[in-house]
Amino acid sequence: MKSSEALRSGSDAVVVVYIEDDAKLARLTARYLESHGLRVVVAANGREGIATVMRERPDVILLDLMLPGADGFEVCRQLRERLDTPIIMVTARGEEADRVMGLEGGADDYIAKPFSSRELLARVRAHARRARGRVGPQGVLTAGSLSVDPQARTATMDGEPLALTTYEFDLLRAFVERTGRVLPREHLAELMGGSAVFDRSIDVHVSHLRQKLGDDPRSPRMLKTVRGVGYVLVVERG
Repeated sequence: MKSSEALRSGSDAVVVVYIEDDAKLARLTARYLESHGLRVVVAANGREGIATVMRERPDVILLDLMLPGADGFEVCRQLRERLDTPIIMVTARGEEADRVMGLEGGADDYIAKPFSSRELLARVRAHARRARGRVGPQGVLTAGSLSVDPQARTATMDGEPLALTTYEFDLLRAFVERTGRVLPREHLAELMGGSAVFDRSIDVHVSHLRQKLGDDPRSPRMLKTVRGVGYVLVVERG
């Protein structure tokens, strides 16, 4: 299903693994994405999807929620244990509880069926750019004991490396670049490429980031909540 544009793009083409048991939807979606220069590999169930992801090492994973056998939540959990590739949940279940559950399970983003192909393409490209480190200025950023290298896409705290997903890395980078400034949820969503489309998604990702920073969620000392507004990164001065 490679389009001529995708073939011309060669190794620079964004690679997507789409785990979807609806063969018609998968075929049509893959055809659309490939017509815009992406390379898409389709897997029909969770077990096949995990094997395909580990073989292809894609830039982005599209993951249906309602899969035969292991559902999308379980597949997401298993994938997140092995790699930090951006995962976009693609599903007909659009309730906020399901979206939050997917994000808490390690997904980076969520799009509900029926979805706009153009919107899906935009989200895939945005996540791929972040994963490849093509967003924003270069140079190591520091805030207290935190250090973020946008070019190498690495982050450390007290000299120890932090194991972050691509979304968590970019979220931390946004905070470090704006240390001491209150960032509303809406602004954070814009900074993250507009893919986080509801307040709870930002809250979930901040919760994950706090855990990895060792920040007490009940009384955070670094990523503080500004009630009714958003969050702020506070650096204690020595």
